[in-house]
Amino acid sequence: MNFASIAYVMGTLLLVTGGSIIFPIICSLCYNNEGDLVSLVISGIIMLVAGLPLWWIFRKNQELNIKDAFVIAVFGWILISAVSALPFMIHGSIPSFTDAFFEMMSGYTTTGATILTDIEILPHGLLFWRSQTHLLGGMGFLTLTVIFLPHGMGGVRIFRAESSPGQVITKEKFMPRNRDTMVWLWGIYSGLNILQVIFLCLGGMSLFDALCHAFGTVSTSGYSPYNASIGYYNDAYFDWVIIVFMFLGGTTFMLFYHMMKGEWRVFKINTELHWYLILVLFFCGATSLILWKESTYPNLTDSIRYATFQVVSLLTTTGFTTADYEKWPEAAQMFLYVVCFIGACAGSTTSGIKIVHYIIIWKFMASSIKKIFFQPMSIISVRMNQRPVDPLTINLAVCYFIVNIFLIFGGGCVMVLVDENMDYVTGMSSVIAALMNIGPGFGDIGPSENYAHISAVGKWFLSYNMLVGRLEMFSALVIFYPSFWKK
Repeated sequence: MNFASIAYVMGTLLLVTGGSIIFPIICSLCYNNEGDLVSLVISGIIMLVAGLPLWWIFRKNQELNIKDAFVIAVFGWILISAVSALPFMIHGSIPSFTDAFFEMMSGYTTTGATILTDIEILPHGLLFWRSQTHLLGGMGFLTLTVIFLPHGMGGVRIFRAESSPGQVITKEKFMPRNRDTMVWLWGIYSGLNILQVIFLCLGGMSLFDALCHAFGTVSTSGYSPYNASIGYYNDAYFDWVIIVFMFLGGTTFMLFYHMMKGEWRVFKINTELHWYLILVLFFCGATSLILWKESTYPNLTDSIRYATFQVVSLLTTTGFTTADYEKWPEAAQMFLYVVCFIGACAGSTTSGIKIVHYIIIWKFMASSIKKIFFQPMSIISVRMNQRPVDPLTINLAVCYFIVNIFLIFGGGCVMVLVDENMDYVTGMSSVIAALMNIGPGFGDIGPSENYAHISAVGKWFLSYNMLVGRLEMFSALVIFYPSFWKK
């Protein structure tokens, strides 16, 4: 294991994070320093002072193997979440390191779970820093760092260590050099953020609010500067704009590149996109009909608006809310509970199990039943995007699904054991919300609640689950294998 190269990348991470704090500092100055300027400046200096020696001393060490990449992927996210907690601790708005770390890990992993009981009392600079974690974490913080690394250092390994197994399954690859790929992805990602800011501002939202909500939408994260989330505005225009961009954030980003190249055939043959559209329409339609039938809202239009927003928010693991869905009919809540287990497309900013795994598992089951009962002598292949899927990929999809289920049930048991006042609904839901990077859940962590009441041990456990979910599990779990640390 090349510890010098690992230290170099960690130093680069610290420099990138420390440099990015300039934007919250500018925001603080624009709002006449509401008491957060000093904490932001001190935190930025600490990050730069800590990162510069590592970057300078080890800058000639530019070799990374796959083990190094896994270490960087896991401990890099932990390091950045820890140092990013400094502004809140120095300011005093979140004095506890456990709480501040939880908030930042939630931000970077695009979970959107919060321990803040009153978000609106925070100064604008800290609110911007909080939302900026979504912007940096949405596309993957390490993918941003790869842009600043020297060519040939092994950025592709870092990218794979941080990427979804779904991206391995879909085998999407469109640029010959990894840094070029990252530049294109970040360009598309930034373009969507800018476009949403424009639409929100056209509807009358302030620039600050538009930036914060765009950061939380395209990254499918969910932090809002208001306690009531998007429900603060109670505005149909804002709801539909955010619905559209949550949906786009859940779409494979490679498709946007193909769209810009005029390669429309890719959309026609993309299996996952077709299923994504079908699932969104089905769950939105079913939930809307339930709300309308039960007269939860005065008319069908409002039922469609609120149901669509919440379904797309949870399906894409965004976590924005416009209503307290725990007051909805239980049938509607059941549909919302189901979409929490799905997730959107691989290669997007979303987390969760992801649609591509369900497609492969479903087709594998169907082909197995057909082979066993109807055509025992035939060879039936599973196909995605008009291409056969190899057996190893099928095994990966099945394994990924099974491990997720084990982690949910095992994690739920851990939560009710470490927090004696927690009921099983909240325990299970908190793990689902953390592991799938959703944020709000059911029970005592519902849309009108937060995570402040959870014990310190529970918060650390959920923080790790957020990391497991963001790194798509395997990278965060492999470090516990003793053989991983052997030469």
